[in-house]
Amino acid sequence: MNAIFITVRSGSTRLPNKSVIEIFGKPTIQYLIDNMKKVQNAEKIILCTTTLDEDDVLCQIAKRSGIECFRGSVDDKLSRWLGACEKYAVDFFVNVDGDDLFFDNELAERVILQYNESRPDFIDGQGYLYNDVYGIPFTSLVHVCERKSEESTEYIKPHFNDSELFIEKVKDYDPKWKKKNIRMTLDYDEDLQFFETVINGLGEQELTFDNISNYLTDNPNVVDINWHMENEWKKRQSHQMKIEKDT
Repeated sequence: MNAIFITVRSGSTRLPNKSVIEIFGKPTIQYLIDNMKKVQNAEKIILCTTTLDEDDVLCQIAKRSGIECFRGSVDDKLSRWLGACEKYAVDFFVNVDGDDLFFDNELAERVILQYNESRPDFIDGQGYLYNDVYGIPFTSLVHVCERKSEESTEYIKPHFNDSELFIEKVKDYDPKWKKKNIRMTLDYDEDLQFFETVINGLGEQELTFDNISNYLTDNPNVVDINWHMENEWKKRQSHQMKIEKDT
C-alpha cells in the first residue's frame, strides 16, 4: 500500500505550537492535510506524531479530517515511521513535513509514480525542489533502522546514504517545482506572516500550487517577507546536524 506520511509535532523552540496556530480560522496543519487529501495514488494519509500529551491536539485534527494518526517516538523519526508502516501495512510512503503548508499534491503523486515505475530503495528530493520530499519503501526503512546507532533521527537522509541502497533523485518533475528564492516552510514569525499574506491574497481562489506561484509572481514583494530567514534556518540546520553526528 502507498501512503502519505505527514510528519509533525507540536514542540518547536522557534515558533511554539506552530502546527496549530490558526490562519483565518484554520490550524496551519489543516492546510497541508487538505492539500494531501487531493493525492490520487495514495491509499492512506497518516499523520505521524509523538506520544507526548501536547500532540493530542494533532490526532484530534487528523480524526476530524478523516485521516489516520500514528503516535511513536519523540526523537527517533525513523522508528516512528517504522511503527506506522507496520500498523497500517504500508509498503511505500512519501514523507511530507508538517512545516510545508503549500506542499503540492501533484509532487507527492509524481514520487509515488516514480516508485511504481523503477522501484528504487530511496527517492531523494532534497535541496533542489521548493520543498524537500522523500519516498521511502518499507524494506529500506527496515534496513536503515537495523543499522542505525542513534536514538535521535531528526535528519534522516544521512541514514539512507548507504552503498547497498539504490537511490534516485526525483525525476521528470515539472519545472514549476524547481527551487527558487522563495521560502515555503513554517519556522519563524516571518514565515507565518508570509503564509497569512499569501492565503489572504488568494481570497476565494483555490489554494493550489499553481495559484500560489502565480500570486507570488504578480506580488514579488511578498517573497521578501521571509526570504531573509533562509540563511538563519540553514545555519541552525547545519549546527543541529553536527550535534546529531557527534552524539
